[in-house]
Amino acid sequence: MSAEIPSIDPRALRDAFGCFMTGVTVVTTLDADGKPLGFTANSFSSVSLDPPLLLVSIANSSGNLGAFVSGKGFAVNILGEGQKEVSGTFARPSADRFAQTYWRHGPIGSPLIAGVSAWFDCDLAQAIPAGDHTILMGRIGAFEATPTAGLGYYRGAYVTPAATAAQLPAGPDVVISAILETEGTVLLVDDGRGGLSVPMARVGREGVQSALAGLIRTTGLQAEAGSIYAVYEDPVQGTQHIALRCPTKPGQPAKGAFVELSAQGVADVTDPALRQMLQRLAEESRMGNYGIYFGTHEQGRVQRTLEGQAG
Repeated sequence: MSAEIPSIDPRALRDAFGCFMTGVTVVTTLDADGKPLGFTANSFSSVSLDPPLLLVSIANSSGNLGAFVSGKGFAVNILGEGQKEVSGTFARPSADRFAQTYWRHGPIGSPLIAGVSAWFDCDLAQAIPAGDHTILMGRIGAFEATPTAGLGYYRGAYVTPAATAAQLPAGPDVVISAILETEGTVLLVDDGRGGLSVPMARVGREGVQSALAGLIRTTGLQAEAGSIYAVYEDPVQGTQHIALRCPTKPGQPAKGAFVELSAQGVADVTDPALRQMLQRLAEESRMGNYGIYFGTHEQGRVQRTLEGQAG
């Protein structure tokens, strides 16, 4: 005895299908008299690369079903983010949906809409009945992809990921600096601008700790990640800087050289903020009273640490 199949609420099922984010297309063809026809669809999918096939479905209740099923072929126009009105035009009943839409004949013959993200001009390979819809299988004869971002559709609403992302404020790049100290000296390297700098690296998705470990490895020295010495922003460059003191064993660095940690020793450091930070470190090392700098590359405050208050 087979289990009874529970009834399904069509509205709830439609909402569940809507949880799958899709693109938005306009599917077009020509009727027997050469008149352009089209409808909005998000039931589009690639099928095969060899042979090149795609599919889209059309409701059996559509007045254009006969033209699509009996026609020579059809085109799928993937709409761009700025073509919400085009989508709406081809989703609503209209005597002539192409009246306000610029289009041309494609290489295979179906209407291609201007300004789309991509288009595929197809011969009709097969029309397959599938419940209350018919699947149109198309063999791709010509296509084109453009740089235009595609329009999305999710839970009954349009989404524009590229446009939305462009409007989001971008956070600063994080730059980590390693102050490698040993026996009253600090490692300085060529900054590529004719001056000197401490070893630096931008922090990627791997995070600060991994970036610092990788930065130390490039020096060829045995060093430990020590305490944070400065945290400051550079609004002009759009960067957030984190500098750490890294106690280092004496050795020959893979690049750069150790110089005396003094105002004179770091005089050739190009970046004024970095040079001032190292000069402060030289003075604090002499006095044994350290602090952490917070602020921008121009001004801020120094918060004394327990290390500086010890003794």
